[in-house]
Amino acid sequence: MNTLSSIFHLRSSVFCLLVLGTCPASAQKIVAEKTTVEVGRTAWKQPITAVFEFKTKGSRKVRIEKVRPDCSCTIVDYPLGDLSDKFQIKMTYDAKLLGHFDKQAAVYTNASDKPIYICMKGQVLEHYVDLSAHYPVEMGDLRLSTNELEFDDVNKGDRLEQELRIYNNGNQTYHPNLMHLPPYLSATVVPEELHPLETGTIMVTLNSEKLHNYGLTQSSVYLAGNPGDKVRSDHEIGVSAVLLPSFSETIQNPPAIQLSTEVVNLAFEGKAKKKEVIDIVNTGRSELRITSLQMFTRGLKISLDKSRLMPGESTKLKITGIRDDLKKARTRPRILMITNDPQKPKVTIIINADNTNS
Repeated sequence: MNTLSSIFHLRSSVFCLLVLGTCPASAQKIVAEKTTVEVGRTAWKQPITAVFEFKTKGSRKVRIEKVRPDCSCTIVDYPLGDLSDKFQIKMTYDAKLLGHFDKQAAVYTNASDKPIYICMKGQVLEHYVDLSAHYPVEMGDLRLSTNELEFDDVNKGDRLEQELRIYNNGNQTYHPNLMHLPPYLSATVVPEELHPLETGTIMVTLNSEKLHNYGLTQSSVYLAGNPGDKVRSDHEIGVSAVLLPSFSETIQNPPAIQLSTEVVNLAFEGKAKKKEVIDIVNTGRSELRITSLQMFTRGLKISLDKSRLMPGESTKLKITGIRDDLKKARTRPRILMITNDPQKPKVTIIINADNTNS
């Protein structure tokens, strides 16, 4: 029996190899990024669309021959003719029934005898208001009004507040909080428990007494859906604070800073880098000191010939913009100067980067 069994298994293995050998080495030429897309919620009779991303593999020309949705309630939009390396298929549900939905379609191509099945899932509510425009920053099920907090023109002793508005766009209840708060920040969440489709606020308070340096201080905090969640880079919220120097006494014959411009337009015109120069003059009657020179974002290189100017003296601020890095900048590109000019202790230079010809 053992010998017969061995012969049977050997013949079966040879048969399988022969069958596999008759098939193409890579029968499927289309790969989906996701075959199931969660589209969230929509209102009754408000159609909702899922977008499926695909890419083709191999040298053969591939085309979609037909698409069969599982019911007439969905319409599928797909490219005709030979497919490019990357393409999209859009599936729209008419949302004429209330409740959760799970809609599928079979995509037939000339690359395989078997179809690719795509599926869109979501929920139709009788009364639903899409708040995504008011909460544009998506962090999982939670959406925020912004992912950047800026405390400008802070004086020592100030306690300032910034409000983060938060929206639960998921199906479960969350207890949102901010992680990795530096010593100069505190946060209060109202309500502490955020139910599905409910909105709330996170009030972030800055204690300027705990800022140690004049000028720009930057940090990052992270949104957590529940206590104990791990820090995620895609849940980052940038925080910046600008602490101004204090002038407790009136300065006789004060210095005065004058710049040739406080707005720099960088037109790259296809180049990777662009340089500009700003002339700075002390038009006052005593020494001008530039005590701090900082950047709000990456993508800039700066150099200052002199940081101390006697009356009538001038210097040059050289600015180099790096196109690809500026494209990735999350905040508005700016340069901050802190001076001993009591009329202009803070100078903000705006950088307008034109990347359209990159």
